[in-house]
Amino acid sequence: MNPVLTAVIVLCAIGAVCALLLVFAAKYMSVPVDEKFPAIRGCLPGANCGACGYAGCDGYATALASGEETKTNKCTAGGADVAKALADACGGKYEAVEEKRAFVKCGGDCEHTARRAEWDGAKTCAAAKLLFTGACSCAYGCIGYGDCASVCPEQAINMINGLAYVNAARCTGCGMCASACPNGVISIVGADVPVKVKCSSRDKGAETRKNCTAGCIGCGLCVKSCPSEAITVTDNLAVIDYEKCIGCGACKAVCPSKCIVG
Repeated sequence: MNPVLTAVIVLCAIGAVCALLLVFAAKYMSVPVDEKFPAIRGCLPGANCGACGYAGCDGYATALASGEETKTNKCTAGGADVAKALADACGGKYEAVEEKRAFVKCGGDCEHTARRAEWDGAKTCAAAKLLFTGACSCAYGCIGYGDCASVCPEQAINMINGLAYVNAARCTGCGMCASACPNGVISIVGADVPVKVKCSSRDKGAETRKNCTAGCIGCGLCVKSCPSEAITVTDNLAVIDYEKCIGCGACKAVCPSKCIVG
């Protein structure tokens, strides 16, 4: 027999066997997929930011498709449109999305802090944090190289005078900036919270004042002024309980460092 013809026959036989094996695997070894999953996953924006509390959009879609007790309004990146689409896909009732925004818990720009070192390595916060705590005098504050700005899908963060600033009009509260910040100075808060503490320092008052003139010194005046007992000083830093806060602004008025902002 012609060698070429023999090779063709052998290849065809191998192909036929492989095809049969694939058919067998597809029929008897396939993992069942919830029919709801593709429809639900298609409603999500694909940001994979984790703001919903799950490991990306696939995780959230899987939870919804499986009937797990979770709400359809957790995608802050997608907003009301995605919440409505998810409610329709899951056959549930639409619930409004709580709007959230990123907040930088630091007021230590170059005017309020001093530089204690020069960093000649890669200009990223993660690299600077890995080898030392950053160039600014406060070890708790914004390192200032813009890792948060580089991951923001909405370009809602700008670096000004060594400090990250959030453009609330563009921010969707996805949380990617908070995950990228190695010092943890960015938190995701409700868009309508009345007051926030713009500091992350845990040092005692005198040390904080030496490192940053805009930092919380843990003086407790805010605690004394709050009529609803919504503020405590924990580890030398004012902490607001938003379940109790009535938004009167008394704490902001008495703060000597002006680190409580509206």
